[in-house]
Amino acid sequence: MSESKEINILAIESSCDETAAAVVRNGREVRSNIISSQIDLHKLYGGVVPEIASRKHIEKINQVIEEALSEAGTTLDEIDVIGVTYGPGLVGALLVGVAEAKAIAWAKDIPLVGVHHIEGHISANYIEHPDLEPPFVCLVASGGHTHLVCVKEYGKYEILGRTRDDAAGEAYDKVARAIGLGYPGGPKIDRIAKEGNPDAIQFPKAKVNDAEYDFSFSGLKSAVLNYINGCKMKGETFDPADLAASFQKAVVEVLVGNSMRAAEKLGMKKFAIAGGVASNSALREAMEEACEKRGMKFYRPSPIYCTDNAAMIGAAAYYEYLAGTRSGWDLNAVPNLKLGER
Repeated sequence: MSESKEINILAIESSCDETAAAVVRNGREVRSNIISSQIDLHKLYGGVVPEIASRKHIEKINQVIEEALSEAGTTLDEIDVIGVTYGPGLVGALLVGVAEAKAIAWAKDIPLVGVHHIEGHISANYIEHPDLEPPFVCLVASGGHTHLVCVKEYGKYEILGRTRDDAAGEAYDKVARAIGLGYPGGPKIDRIAKEGNPDAIQFPKAKVNDAEYDFSFSGLKSAVLNYINGCKMKGETFDPADLAASFQKAVVEVLVGNSMRAAEKLGMKKFAIAGGVASNSALREAMEEACEKRGMKFYRPSPIYCTDNAAMIGAAAYYEYLAGTRSGWDLNAVPNLKLGER
C-alpha cells in the first residue's frame, strides 16, 4: 500500500473511562479528536466502576462519533478505514467500541482494523513529531501498564521490561487515595508534589534482579502506606506535599534509570514516552534532562495525547492498515491482550 494515497481513518477508543472518536489522515494529521470523560462520575467511587463505565460508553459513543465527523468536516462516506481498540482494557467498555466499529465497517463496506491499546499510546508520538520513525525506545506508563519497549518497525515491538506488579499509574492512584487526594491520583500528586520536598522521606526503589529493565512499584506503594500508618499510630502528622514529592521522586528515578540503561545498551539515539503518566511534569523534565545528557532525541506527546484518546488509535490503525492488517467480523474484545499479540 502506497503512503502517498490519502487514507482517512475513523478511530474509536473505549477501553476504560473515556469514550473517544477521532478522524486521522495518514496516521499523522488529526482532523478531529473528541473525548467524553467519565472521571467526574467515577470520582464518587474512588476509581473506575466497570459496569458504570460500560453503560456510559453505550450512551456516549454515537455522540462522540458524530462530533468527530462534524469537527473534521467529513462524513462516513469519505472514511477509508475504521480503527478500534480491542484490548487490553475493561471487557465491557471494549465490547461497546468493537461492536460499534464492526457495525459501521459492515454498513459502509470499509476495512476494519483492530488496534492494541498500548500500540496506540506509542503511536501518539507520531502525531506531533513528523521526524519520528522507528527504531526507537519508548516507555509506556499508565494506570494499567508500565512497559519499556523497543519499537523496531511500525507495528513490530520487543518488550524490554515491564512491571512485575502495580503499574506506575496504579501506584499513583493508591497513594493519592491514602493521602486523601482522591481519584484520579496522578494529576493530584503531580500538582501538590511541586510544593513539597522530594528529599523529605527516603522511599525504596525496587530493582528486579533477574530482569534489569523490569519495574516493581508494589513495595514502594506499601512503604508509603506503612509510613502513613506509622504516623497515625504515633500520633504524628506528615506533610502531604512532602510525601507526594518523595513518592514521585522514587517512581521517576526508577522509570528514568531503567529507560536510560536500556536505550544506552541498545545504542538508541531516539527515546519516547507515552501513556497517562507521561503527562507527569516531573517525569517529562527528568526524561528530557537524561536524554539531553546522553545526546538522545527526546519525544513526548502533548498531555491530551498521553491520556486515552482516539487520535492515537487512528495513528496506530494507519500503520497496521499499510502493513495489510484487516480484522474480520469475529473481532472480539481481549481484555488481557499482550503487546505484540494478534
